[in-house]
Amino acid sequence: MYKFDAEKTKEDLVKWIRDFFEVNGPGCNAVVGISGGKDSSIAAAVCVEALGRDRVFGVLMPNGEQSDIDKAQLLVNHLGIDHCIVNIRAAYDGLLEAIKASNSVEELSRQTIINLPPRIRMSTLYAISQSKNGRVVNTCNLSEDWVGYSTRYGDAAGDFSPLSHLTVSEVKEIGRLLGLPSELVDKAPSDGLCGKTDEDNLGFTYAALDHYIRNGVCEDEETKEKIDTLHTRNLFKLELMPAFVPESACLEA
Repeated sequence: MYKFDAEKTKEDLVKWIRDFFEVNGPGCNAVVGISGGKDSSIAAAVCVEALGRDRVFGVLMPNGEQSDIDKAQLLVNHLGIDHCIVNIRAAYDGLLEAIKASNSVEELSRQTIINLPPRIRMSTLYAISQSKNGRVVNTCNLSEDWVGYSTRYGDAAGDFSPLSHLTVSEVKEIGRLLGLPSELVDKAPSDGLCGKTDEDNLGFTYAALDHYIRNGVCEDEETKEKIDTLHTRNLFKLELMPAFVPESACLEA
C-alpha cells in the first residue's frame, strides 16, 4: 500500500522550487493565476515558502463576474503577496465575435467556449510574467492530469509544475501543512460554468481516482473503465508534441 509522507514531500518540493529558480531564473518571480481553488492556492503558498512573498505575484482573472472571487482575494491577503486583477471578459467576447464574423465555422462548439477562457488566462499570465521578470506556475495536479481534466495550452501550460506529480488528496495535505484556510484547501473544485463540481462532471470521486492511481485498485468496475478510458484518450496532453524527424537528421545523429 502506497504511503505518502506529506512533511518530507513538502520540504523536498520547497527545495525543488528553489533549485529550479537557481538554474532557470535567479532573482526571477513566480507568477501564478489565482482562481480561489485549492491548486492555485497551494501552488502559490509553496512558492511563498520557497521564495518569499516578495517574489510571488498573483493574477486574478475573472471572466466578467466570478462568484468565488472572494476566495482568490482571501488567498492573496492570507499570503500577503502582491497581485492584480485582470478581467478577461472583453478579450473573451471580442475574440468570440471576431471568430463568428470570420465565418470560419457554422457554430462554435461547447468545448471551444469552455476552453477559450483558460487559454486567454494563460496568455495573460505570460504577458504579465514577461514584464515582471517572471516564471509562470503551472497549477495542475496528477489526478486531473491523469484523466485529462485540464485545457491544453491553457491551465496545462506553464514554466514549472510543483503539483503535477501529486494527487488531489496529497495536494490537500500539503496545503494543510502550509497553514492555508480550510475553505481554500477543501473547497470543492468546479468548472465555474454549469454549477457542477469537477466530480459531478467526471462521474467519480477524486478519492476513488487517487486510490486507483497510487494503489492500482478500483473496486467499482464502471468507475475503473471510465478512468482508464479518460486516461488513454487524454495521454496526448502529457506528451511532447509529435515532431517529424527527416531521415537525414537521423543519419547525422
